[in-house]
Amino acid sequence: MDGDAMLAAFFPLYTLGTEGSHSDASKDEQNKPFTFKNYQFVLALTFAVEEINKNPAFLHNVTLGFDVSSVQFEAWKQFKNPFMSLFGNYNSPNYSCMRERKSIAVLTGPSGLTSAQLGTLLDLYRFPQLTFGPFDQALSDHNKFPALYQMAQKDTSMATAMVSLLLHYRWNWVGLLTLEDENGLWILPALKEEMAKNRVCIAFELTIPNYAMSLKFMVVNEQINKSSANVLIIYVDNESLLHLMICIEQYFIKGKVFIMNSQLDFTTRRRYFLLGSFHVPLLFSHHHPEVSGFAEFVKAVNPSTYPEDFFLARLWFLSFNCSDSESDCVTWENCPHDASLDWLPGHTFDMTMSGDSYNIYNAVYAVAQALHEMLLHQTEVQTIGNTKGMVPSPAQLLPFLKNTQFQNPVGDQVILDNKRKLEAEYDIVNIWNFPQGLDLKVKIGKFSPFALHDHQLSLSEDLVEWAIETTEPVHSVCSESCGPGFRKSHQEGKAACCFDCTPCSENEMANGTDMEQCVKCPDHQYANTQRIRCCLKAASFLAYGEPLGMALACMALGLSTLTAAVLGVFVKHHNTPIVKANNQALSYILLLSLIFCFLCSLLFIGHPNTVTCILQQTTFGVVFTVAVSAVLAKTVTVVLAFKVTSPMRRMRWLLVSGAPNFIIPICTLIQTTLCGIWLGTSPPFIDTDTYSEHGHVIILCNKGSLTAFYCVLGYLGSLALASFTVAFLARNLPDTFNEAKFLTFSMLVFCSVWLTFLPVYHSAKGKVMVAVEVFSILASSAGLLGCIFVPKCYIILIRPDINCVHGFRDRKCSGMYVCEVHKRALVDALNRAANGICGRRPQTPMWGPQVIAVLDLVLENKQALAQLNSATAVLQFPKWRNRAAVAPHFRRATVLAPPDSAAQRLPH
Repeated sequence: MDGDAMLAAFFPLYTLGTEGSHSDASKDEQNKPFTFKNYQFVLALTFAVEEINKNPAFLHNVTLGFDVSSVQFEAWKQFKNPFMSLFGNYNSPNYSCMRERKSIAVLTGPSGLTSAQLGTLLDLYRFPQLTFGPFDQALSDHNKFPALYQMAQKDTSMATAMVSLLLHYRWNWVGLLTLEDENGLWILPALKEEMAKNRVCIAFELTIPNYAMSLKFMVVNEQINKSSANVLIIYVDNESLLHLMICIEQYFIKGKVFIMNSQLDFTTRRRYFLLGSFHVPLLFSHHHPEVSGFAEFVKAVNPSTYPEDFFLARLWFLSFNCSDSESDCVTWENCPHDASLDWLPGHTFDMTMSGDSYNIYNAVYAVAQALHEMLLHQTEVQTIGNTKGMVPSPAQLLPFLKNTQFQNPVGDQVILDNKRKLEAEYDIVNIWNFPQGLDLKVKIGKFSPFALHDHQLSLSEDLVEWAIETTEPVHSVCSESCGPGFRKSHQEGKAACCFDCTPCSENEMANGTDMEQCVKCPDHQYANTQRIRCCLKAASFLAYGEPLGMALACMALGLSTLTAAVLGVFVKHHNTPIVKANNQALSYILLLSLIFCFLCSLLFIGHPNTVTCILQQTTFGVVFTVAVSAVLAKTVTVVLAFKVTSPMRRMRWLLVSGAPNFIIPICTLIQTTLCGIWLGTSPPFIDTDTYSEHGHVIILCNKGSLTAFYCVLGYLGSLALASFTVAFLARNLPDTFNEAKFLTFSMLVFCSVWLTFLPVYHSAKGKVMVAVEVFSILASSAGLLGCIFVPKCYIILIRPDINCVHGFRDRKCSGMYVCEVHKRALVDALNRAANGICGRRPQTPMWGPQVIAVLDLVLENKQALAQLNSATAVLQFPKWRNRAAVAPHFRRATVLAPPDSAAQRLPH
């Protein structure tokens, strides 16, 4: 197409024309295949030039034209057509009548290698070169190619787009295949960085030289086939991808998904389509909007419209079976008059503008924009009349082309400067394969780096055609995903994507897949048995409603009621000798304290609160101290009574002065002081135990200070040990109404319970620990009650006959009761008293009539009987404290009681 300013275009069309007189060469080219799809490059160039020439706002009476030449791949022929076309020494074989024209810019592509080789020639003459193929890193060196501009957008977001697709299908085990060129060296670090960021692992990494691809592929094909990675990322140029697919066909690699950056022309290998369904190609191509009017323009194209276009003539001839002519020009007498390119199948010729054609469209507009800016600049420095018909040289256009930035007719921003180019958006294309070499490119998704992070990738999964006999996406993982309830445990020495699945530990959960760590549930929650969620723990405590709490509460109430009944029996029979025998007041104190001991265990049952937490241990400590000190006082009283041998001894003074009665208040005061210090420093408080019982939060009372607790318990134990020791020493004293043995056994039970309590308490957890303490309280209290008072109640209620003694001198028990079992202790005490009063110490007990006389005197003396609370009360008679006062009574007793009759009334 003629014009004032010409564009030279070099496309890989595999021309079928002749080269002058070279008839043999012409015959060779007749056998070369014609690439139908590449003819769209010529149509896109023609459409853009005509659109610009029709726009009156452009170029100010300067029209654009173009020359199209085919680039041959043979190295020795590669510069032939470009050289002749640019410098006019040879008429281009594309047109029959062509004048010499000087072009202002050159379009090359889509091969980066071809553009680089032509760029070396064009740079010598300062020709602006615009490439329309994919962005090539080798061509981005401005020092090496100062006049070269790439129309395609940079693939800076290609790695992100590919990894996003991997993440969408959860493919984390993939292979990489690149060429040993600058594009491969550039994409590999970007892919590795993005994959590492998203935890996608590389199963294998292959780099193939483009000069020996078939040989290299023979070596690596076994590795690809045997690898468990079913996804392979291929980043190569179009020409290399074509050779690579041929190798894949030959070595029958199947079941793999190929993620590629190039748009492969599958029509060059018909046989590939029959095998193509064994693997799934997913292509990333630059997204571009539809150019309005281009499809209609292509439909209207025919050889009569552009009679000088040799390529269109050959396309028409091959497509519609037109008659051929022996001349260089083609006649169309036998062609269908209404034939159109849209008659051709889609796999032969695509009516939709391709990405490369869109770059050609933008390149033409870039040249026109730069030329327009240059003409405006020349208008400012020259007169308008001198500018008509002026055609600039390529060197003059170059500075204006460098800064070109504009918005094309479809609204896209076009920037030629590589540093300021915008990131590309990508269409994701899947190839649908059909028999007989048919294929269909289906757009299944889009990636936009300008969208929000979670919405950059949009995909229609139902449009993807997977491999043969497969309707689901393939799996490409080193290890199967760990489901909920499991965490990943990495395998030593392997990639991060290779791992084992380990169940979550107790009270940990994992509610997602492939979780690195299990999440520990909060203290108030617990993990269910599947370890997939945390459930709210139920509050738990030793409640009255549960069997254990109810049983302990019933035991406490029952034992306290029983103790109260025993106290009632003692009060009712307070005048009987067995009640009076062992300090009646101490027995009442002990029974009352036991009632409170049983009742204090109820403080440990039920929902804890601040008040109950404080009262639990302090009440337990004080009440038990009263009980144990009462037992100690009773024991000391018995020991002192039987150890008094003379009225001047200190033990007799202690007994007469009532010193044992001070044991209870003194011991209780010490325990109360310890409890006060405990409450003042670190009092008990409400606490929770979240570990002892699965699924429950146990509410309990924290003792605050364990030291204070063990001080209270240790003090109580020391009192019990002292009581046990004293009672044990008095166990062999005369046993008529002597409860020393019962006290010894009760303290043995008490100490055994609490010694057993310590290890069991420390081994128990939660509310079981509380139950152990309650049971110990009840058991020790029941031991005191049973061992001390059950034998007495048996005598009082079951055997009242042994709770009295027949009256001396043949008197029956009437109004005055002296216990039969008490006679020996009383006689022994009177012997000791008499020996002390008379000032002599006989070697044998005074079992003579004098003792019987004293007994008669005691029976007749009501005042003495009123003071007789125990065997030791004899020593408290005021008138027996000196020998003179007692002697008359012994003389009277001797007269009244002859030896023979007295001997008959001696106690047995």
